[in-house]
Amino acid sequence: MLPAWVPGAAAGVVSLHVIQRLLFPYFWADLRYLLKVLKYGLRVEAYRLRGRVVTVLDKFVKLAERQPRKPFLLYDGKVHTYGDVDRRSNRVAQVFLQRGALRKGDTVALLMGNEPDFIHVWFGLAKLGCVVAFLNFNVRSRSLLHCLSSCEPKILVVGADLLGTLEEILPNLQKDVSVWVMTKDSTLPSVHTLLDKIEAASEDPVPADRRSANNLKASVLYIFTSGTTGLPKAAVISHMQVLKGAAGLWAFGATAEDIIYITLPLYHSAASLLGIGGCIELGATCVLRKKFSASQFWHDCRKYNVTVIQYIGELCRYLCSQPVKEGEKNHKVRLAVGNGVRNDVWREFLDRFGAVKICEFYGATEGNICFMNHTGQIGSVGRTNFFYKLFFSFDLIKYDFQKDEPVRNKHGWCEKVKKGEAGLLISKVNAKNPFFGYAGNKRHTEKKLLCDVFRKGDIYFNTGDLMVQDQENFLYFWDRIGDTFRWKGENVATTEVSDVIVMLDFIQEANVYGVSVPAHEGKAGMASLILKENTTLDLEQMYKQVVTYLPSYACPLFLRVQETMEMTGTFKLQKFHLVDEGFNPSTITDPLYFLDSSKQAYVLLTKEVHERILSGQMKL
Repeated sequence: MLPAWVPGAAAGVVSLHVIQRLLFPYFWADLRYLLKVLKYGLRVEAYRLRGRVVTVLDKFVKLAERQPRKPFLLYDGKVHTYGDVDRRSNRVAQVFLQRGALRKGDTVALLMGNEPDFIHVWFGLAKLGCVVAFLNFNVRSRSLLHCLSSCEPKILVVGADLLGTLEEILPNLQKDVSVWVMTKDSTLPSVHTLLDKIEAASEDPVPADRRSANNLKASVLYIFTSGTTGLPKAAVISHMQVLKGAAGLWAFGATAEDIIYITLPLYHSAASLLGIGGCIELGATCVLRKKFSASQFWHDCRKYNVTVIQYIGELCRYLCSQPVKEGEKNHKVRLAVGNGVRNDVWREFLDRFGAVKICEFYGATEGNICFMNHTGQIGSVGRTNFFYKLFFSFDLIKYDFQKDEPVRNKHGWCEKVKKGEAGLLISKVNAKNPFFGYAGNKRHTEKKLLCDVFRKGDIYFNTGDLMVQDQENFLYFWDRIGDTFRWKGENVATTEVSDVIVMLDFIQEANVYGVSVPAHEGKAGMASLILKENTTLDLEQMYKQVVTYLPSYACPLFLRVQETMEMTGTFKLQKFHLVDEGFNPSTITDPLYFLDSSKQAYVLLTKEVHERILSGQMKL
């Protein structure tokens, strides 16, 4: 006979389990995730207390010693082992070490596409203790020169396929910037070749003290972001941020046996920190592709036995837009890590490509807050709870869209929104979660901070993103604020676009904003124009201007010619009505034009063209 208390105890356990499932359904998932966060946080804290940081580069060097023959990079059919990458990055370091051109802490700008030598140069410079600035290879002319001046590099390294971009800026480049190109010879004046010197250099490692770090907050990278206003800004990336970024794949459950597929550009933090850094944190293998290809994506996954993929929302939509083929679920991909996928695309992706766990996350390059959707809730960027907020203090506050600023009550304090309401995401700046700001302009750093938010003296990082927190504490991205919108996975700064347009002698004013297009992620660029007196709109000149001076994703897809422009109460150009009205020629009487990429020209936006855009027949 069982003791009398056993049935009662069993009933109590069952009751507790039922209550937990009903009232706290995510308890165990939250607990597992928080324990992982805590474990990694304690490891980073130990580095701080010891005064000796074990950086991601240190981990790579140790892996190269421990598993030199394990594939680290698979690129274009060629295998680059941990040992191979370590030795070639040593060669890069030796080239610059022998010339005595760089000291520890100097900045080197890197303008290269996705290729193994991007990583070799990055690691080689990091072994010399240099801060490496990743330049967006889509950025051209004036914007690229701005990026270079803001990070003040001693050296600029340019990939062989980007010599045309270099030629555009070379006459106006600061004379104290030494330019190196990844070729064996060059006809460009005062430009050094690097490829020939790498092949002749020693593979011996440089002294370890050149790369040693004793401060988690020391700068190690500059990654450019448009943020919410203006030209690209160089976000300061510290060892702390690199370590946190590199832990992302591990936190989602990836292991050393995984093979990670990276098609996103390496100048983005998602590919470089989460992707390459994540591979090193795991000791795993990475498949790197020069450029994303929707038609080759699953072929590559099968060919290389990929188990983890990285995505942005657009990438998933492109995959779902491909013609249906047999055997689309015939692959080994188990995790997809990224951000920005729409609910409908999320569901279609799972239905079509099988039981892949979508690991959505949220985090700005320069931000001090991150959310991870560890439960797989469709549409959510992550979850929060009481314990999470102990580590990462954030709030959603009321925002005045007309004044373009947070709402403050009669006492001058910001107000939190209720659950289910959209609010501006802000994150408290403190010793645990610092904000490192931007290089080259203190004003840009200060503009990202909100002071005296809930009490005198408190400081919060303004993410520029509107979020909604539901009753179950899931967080959902709602929209961006400020003079920016997102298209093709990139932030577009409206001021940069309008500055390029008003350079034309027939444009008096340009008001740039983003408009929603059905079945597309983000917002497409649209420019409302006022012409100068006695001039006409030259569509040929307009097209030539935007494609010459702007990245392809920043070129306005739609133009609207107006007689006058409405202003806000603070004398800013009014955008809200324009955004709401969109690009529908049936309801807008102003002349409208569309950038038809197939014709390489702006064409009249007729009702027929509008219908073809909405139906998906017209490629954007």
